[in-house]
Amino acid sequence: MVIFRTHEVAKAAGVHENTIRQYEAQGFLSPVPRGTNGYREYSLLHLEQARLASLALRWPYLGNKQLLIDLVTSAVNGDPGMAMEYAYQYLAHVRVERTYAESAIEFLERWAAGHVLDVSAHPMRIQQAARHLNISIDMLRNWERNGLLTVPRDPNNHYRLYGSAEFGRLRVIRMLVQCGFSLMAILRMLEAFDSGKTSNLREALNVPVEDCGDINAIADNWLNKLVALEERAKRLIEQVGRLIELSQMQKPST
Repeated sequence: MVIFRTHEVAKAAGVHENTIRQYEAQGFLSPVPRGTNGYREYSLLHLEQARLASLALRWPYLGNKQLLIDLVTSAVNGDPGMAMEYAYQYLAHVRVERTYAESAIEFLERWAAGHVLDVSAHPMRIQQAARHLNISIDMLRNWERNGLLTVPRDPNNHYRLYGSAEFGRLRVIRMLVQCGFSLMAILRMLEAFDSGKTSNLREALNVPVEDCGDINAIADNWLNKLVALEERAKRLIEQVGRLIELSQMQKPST
């Protein structure tokens, strides 16, 4: 049997050696025997389990991490069928989120093409506007503070007045926010729109994080991230399949 050292398993999984030790301590690897010299002796099975843990648990991931933890522990604890089921559940979750994001962009493109999204009988004050859109007043104020829209004011009392133009813009903002896009990404897109660039707004929403100077904004470049997460979900399924095949190969012949 081929024996691997910690640094070899770490390199194969694309993680630090300490991460492999953490995987072992957290039950993401089968028990690792030690040689007479006290060194850990990892098998090919451990190596593939480490690859699975790395694929499943590294940031970013979508939704509740517990599903991915359950996936890994099921594979390690002798229930690869359940692990495969979890892997397909995760793939479905990512695909649903991607569909939402794609739909939000189509909604945006319809608005950008000049289609009216809201026809209000008369301008509304902020309380009425919040009720009309079923969102909070604080949310409306926050979007305005972040530069996503400018609301005209009544010249007599200076109250904000939301009309059909503002409601159309707000519906686009709300849908994009609900589908995971960051306020910074939405702001970049709206700045492009306001400057007269009404086509290719999809690209404006998906500027890579390193190009916009905010490395902490996971929701920037959101659609592209969802595409990458879907590809990683498919790799998870393939990796669980490898573990199943390896377990079959290691079964004693009868």
